[in-house]
Amino acid sequence: MKVLTGSQMMELDRRAQELGLDVLVLMENAGRSVAQALAERLALKGKRVVVLAGKGNNGGDGLVAARHLASLGAEVRAFILAERGQLSPPAERNAAILEGAGATVEYLPDEASLASLEPQLARAEVVVDALLGLGISGPVRGYYARAIELINASGAFIVAVDVPSGLEAETGHVEGPCVRAELTVTMGRPKLGLLLYPGREFAGEIVVGEVGYPCSLIEGFDSKLELIDHELVQRLLPRRRAYSHKGDYGRIFVLAGSRGYTGAAALTAEAALRAGAGLVTLGIPASLNPILEEKLTEVITRPLPEADGSLAYAALEEIKRALQAQDILALGPGLGRHPETARLVKDLVRQAGLPTVIDADGLNNLSDEPELIKKAEGPLVLTPHPGELSRLNKRAIAEIEADRVGVARAFAAEYKVVLALKGVPTVVALPDGRCYLNSTGNSGLASGGSGDVLTGLIAGLMGQGLEPWQAAVCGVFLHGLVADRLKPETGERGMIAGDLVRKLPQVLKEFE
Repeated sequence: MKVLTGSQMMELDRRAQELGLDVLVLMENAGRSVAQALAERLALKGKRVVVLAGKGNNGGDGLVAARHLASLGAEVRAFILAERGQLSPPAERNAAILEGAGATVEYLPDEASLASLEPQLARAEVVVDALLGLGISGPVRGYYARAIELINASGAFIVAVDVPSGLEAETGHVEGPCVRAELTVTMGRPKLGLLLYPGREFAGEIVVGEVGYPCSLIEGFDSKLELIDHELVQRLLPRRRAYSHKGDYGRIFVLAGSRGYTGAAALTAEAALRAGAGLVTLGIPASLNPILEEKLTEVITRPLPEADGSLAYAALEEIKRALQAQDILALGPGLGRHPETARLVKDLVRQAGLPTVIDADGLNNLSDEPELIKKAEGPLVLTPHPGELSRLNKRAIAEIEADRVGVARAFAAEYKVVLALKGVPTVVALPDGRCYLNSTGNSGLASGGSGDVLTGLIAGLMGQGLEPWQAAVCGVFLHGLVADRLKPETGERGMIAGDLVRKLPQVLKEFE
């Protein structure tokens, strides 16, 4: 699903009206979408609902929602933070309709008038935030700021119309008071600011409300931003054929592990198998072979020359010979940073000639010579967290986090790689400027080994015929979805990487 910025969405509104779509029709559909989303989540009959509307069209959406919520049996009170006569014409029209239908509508023109709002918020079970729309930039000031503080202190279930008031739809920045919603019903398409931190933290669950924009109009925006959702992954995932054998689903060579980091190697190899790969071979320092032979029944292990418990440079030629019978290389988890291992990684990246997924110490060992990435003979998927990317591109972690999309795009374009920048949200950037934002995952993934699972998952999908960008897009979505499916079972705090591997087949079954 295409992602638009706040300014693109306002331009979409303008173009829709130029086509002849009446703003009142769009507003009606928006307000109905809010009421419908709430009805799907809460029993509304008898619920005490407070709607806070601003004077613009976002406020008008909220007033329409108030009318529909009342028709569903909710006890609704609407408060408009403006003087009568200050509203936009469409919002004023819907205020009149709401009053004509017998609903309680009260105008609050200044901070002193908020005194009548406080007791209503104190008893409210649901609060609808329709104060501010897409156009804000910088901190909210004046009595709107106070109103936002009262909303957040209410203890009610809070739903935001389009974006939480106080959040910049263009960037996701929050410069001052901001509504902290449990649910955001955003209109037409997701807004970029809802998906980027810290905006995502304030948005809660994000639901896209359909308001009737023609698809041709939406597709006319060349944003190159897309939300990774179930529909996209369903379309991309390869189908299994009844008449097939293990060679049809990819031979994956995993090069991972060092003394003390056998777990990273095991998680990567097993995740590749669980993703559907036909055959997985794990190359490891020779002294680790007894451990991993016992731990991994279905994985072929290949003991290799070592130096102090890490892979030695002497392993290079043997690895290159082994790769002649392989389809995909997964490189990095738990390798360590021994000087011989670093030299091995650098030469292997240049000479492997296979589609390769590089993570963890595969990336760290390239950090002093990142230009070697450009010399790779095969296509690369890099899966860094912000710290690993910082070591590669020499930019501060804070700078990366402040512009995840821009930084990821720039790196992918410069180095001609698919970059899966892990975090909130995980961003998959392609060399041509396309960028995919993941919609799944939770803090349970902030646990040692979860990145190793992602490496194996992406490699396993590549082995089944997906292009590198497709495997990265599907991999990050499935990785996050597994964590979401585990959440009711383990919670976020107690989730570990082994749980992800265990749950992966069940989640993949949802797509069959």
